[in-house]
Amino acid sequence: MALALYRKYRPATFADVVGQEHVTEPLRQALASGRINHAYLFSGPRGCGKTSSARILARSLNCVTGPTPTPCGECDSCVALAPDGPGSLDVIEIDAASHGGVDDARDLRERAFYAPVSSRYKVYIIDEAHMVSSQGFNALLKLVEEPPEFLVFVFATTEPDKVLPTIRSRTHHYPFRLIPPGTLRGLLERICADEGVVVEPAVLPLVVRGGNGSARDSLSVLDQLIAGAAAEGVSYRHAVALLGVTDSALLDEMVDALAAGDGAAAFQTVDRVVEAGHDPRRFAGDLLERLRDLLVLDAVPDAVGKGLLDAPADQLDRMVEAARRLGPATLSRLADIVHGGLVEMRGTTSPRLLLELVCARMLLPSAGADPAALLQRLERLERRSAITAAVPAAERAPKAGEVRQRPVQPPSTVPAAAPDAAPSAAVSAAPSAAPSAVPLPPTAQPAQPAQPAQEGGFDGAAVRRVWPEVLDVVKAQSQRTRALLAHATVSAVDGSELVLTLATAALARLLADESNLSRVRSALRDVIGVDWQVRVRVEDGADGSPLGSPAAPSAAALPASAADPRDEISPEDDEPVGPPERRDPDELALSLLRSGLGARSIDPGGAQ
Repeated sequence: MALALYRKYRPATFADVVGQEHVTEPLRQALASGRINHAYLFSGPRGCGKTSSARILARSLNCVTGPTPTPCGECDSCVALAPDGPGSLDVIEIDAASHGGVDDARDLRERAFYAPVSSRYKVYIIDEAHMVSSQGFNALLKLVEEPPEFLVFVFATTEPDKVLPTIRSRTHHYPFRLIPPGTLRGLLERICADEGVVVEPAVLPLVVRGGNGSARDSLSVLDQLIAGAAAEGVSYRHAVALLGVTDSALLDEMVDALAAGDGAAAFQTVDRVVEAGHDPRRFAGDLLERLRDLLVLDAVPDAVGKGLLDAPADQLDRMVEAARRLGPATLSRLADIVHGGLVEMRGTTSPRLLLELVCARMLLPSAGADPAALLQRLERLERRSAITAAVPAAERAPKAGEVRQRPVQPPSTVPAAAPDAAPSAAVSAAPSAAPSAVPLPPTAQPAQPAQPAQEGGFDGAAVRRVWPEVLDVVKAQSQRTRALLAHATVSAVDGSELVLTLATAALARLLADESNLSRVRSALRDVIGVDWQVRVRVEDGADGSPLGSPAAPSAAALPASAADPRDEISPEDDEPVGPPERRDPDELALSLLRSGLGARSIDPGGAQ
């Protein structure tokens, strides 16, 4: 029978105890100086080293060279008290969960006055000390208060507050803590190297998360994975299936769908979670942890280097991009929604239904006038303003409705163009000859009707998964196109057409240039082997109708009789004319906040 890893690698000295230096160092100093107390209280979460440290303390006290912080490991006492040793008659371990009554305490009291058989100290290690009854503690009180010179008590418990205060006050209390993830991962890597087992890098974070900061629990999880591993080692796919955790690909799909506002992709991800046999509650919990990681990455870009986050390098790149696209306000609001959904899922008989309702709430960022939704709107406005400010003024196009008025002269006062006048002068003299809006490139015009199925079987979620590779190919062709695509979001795949969404019309018109779109089409052919058209649109509710939308024809496409001379753009006058346009809900929220109104008085639906 193979020895369990948590028993095989149980620490034999204080130097072997990981993650508890705040406890081991004072104990080593006390042993070195000879200041030995008669009672100790070791408290902390399970599996963090309390009982092991109690055994090491007994070993250090009874070593032939002791008391010493470094047992020799060769004398009879050290061999007997080693992790794989037979034990000693002078070191007695008692499980208070089954021996915590008053009769057990009286029996211990009677035996405690007998001198040790062959050791310097007689050590009682009472595990789960909080399970000792009040009558049992009272029976031990006199003994713990005034023990014989050779007697040492070590109480180990996960709940020190339940230990009788009169007992606790007579002990030296050492609180153990959960082991940090970085320290725990280093321990697991050393054990895997000693065992000669190949483990994929993405597996260790799953083991650390499954252990919850406990060395014993983490080693038990690793032992289970190694026992069921194939000859090539422990794979990520095998670990995910065995531990029942959510595959990171499903979490990436959900985050990408939320960032793009793609409801179809979000609900398809929920369906894949259920079809794969995962618990919707577990998926929601893992999604909440992913949102937490994204919030940390957004606030601390070097979170991995500082030990705040543990993720593989390839997954980290995707998480950094997702954090940039969503922003802290959106991430915080999504996390609040998922947390509320987890509370609602407790005891429910339809966890999938509640998970889908949670997804629906996350896909509606403007539903409700709560402060979190308003903060998300303001964040979008600030990001949009920053993007617009980075575009040169000469390259910006007017929004729909931002038409400018030029003075209209009576026909009799319009001078005739001189025969040798420049063509531009003749055009500016004739109102009907000047277009009212900048025409879009042919590639940005309304696309052909969608095909019944996407070419190659790719949907928006699938393209978003390989989008970083597409950006790398575009970057090799043009840095300018890559910079424009940094502000674009893959919205959907409509037949054989890829739809990209941007926050402002100015950036959309720049990206809609044929040279930029041809580079995107070429990159798509290189990465996923499809020959698609690319359509650029403006984010809904951001700058009016999407680019190329049939519902927003330009004045240049209207008959000459329908054109209004006031719609011409004139450098002499920058004042807008015409009826007021419908205000963006985000801009409305910002204006109301600036005017001093509270969040509850804001109508999220917008106003005329």
